[in-house]
Amino acid sequence: MGGSANSPHLLIVDDDERIRGLLHKFLARNGFLVTAARDAAHARRLLAGLEFNLIVLDVMMPGEDGLSLTRDLRARKVATPVLLLTARGETRDRIEGLEAGADDYLAKPFEPKELLLRINAILRRVPTEVQTGPKYISLGPLRYDQDRGELWQGDAPVRLTATEVALMRIFASHSGEVISRAELIDELGRDRAGAADEGAGDRAVDVQITRLRRKIEPDPREPRYLQTVRGLGYMLAPD
Repeated sequence: MGGSANSPHLLIVDDDERIRGLLHKFLARNGFLVTAARDAAHARRLLAGLEFNLIVLDVMMPGEDGLSLTRDLRARKVATPVLLLTARGETRDRIEGLEAGADDYLAKPFEPKELLLRINAILRRVPTEVQTGPKYISLGPLRYDQDRGELWQGDAPVRLTATEVALMRIFASHSGEVISRAELIDELGRDRAGAADEGAGDRAVDVQITRLRRKIEPDPREPRYLQTVRGLGYMLAPD
């Protein structure tokens, strides 16, 4: 039987299609939600839009290897547990994996039952609730970190004013929903990050939206992400 909506969500990353299929079937049968990626680049795309409880990651892959991906995730403060799989069971490789930020390490070939035991042991150490909605919202070349309230272009932060930070929080928490000017004024008034001295009337909100669009839109005159819904208000429409 497969996992339910409340089951832990696992990401399997392995370039071997056969192993991917076997792990997918075995772990789904043991009650997990399972998503599979064929390489690090594919895994990155999935991680940008979905929240996982644990990543089962093959070390030896063409392109970027599992150690490099693990190091990068930890450098970007992604705390999702990582279980590394490798054909190399030597002690120094195990140490290298743990130093990269992995939570555990399993050498191939392994018994599926042992993998299951190790996954469950890791999950017992961390909360298993998956956060609702993606942690990151993609806006073309930009990504918005919902937890930290930060906007990034690649490795560079995009500087936001206090009011822009407040607006992004409001829009991100209602992504895909229309928010009226009155609701924005109300939310900004309650959000202590909203800079009170900038005013919060209809006109002031429109000015703030215009300023925010200059930072997030490829063409602010033709908004793609922060859309005006005529007569109703504004809506954030991420990728």
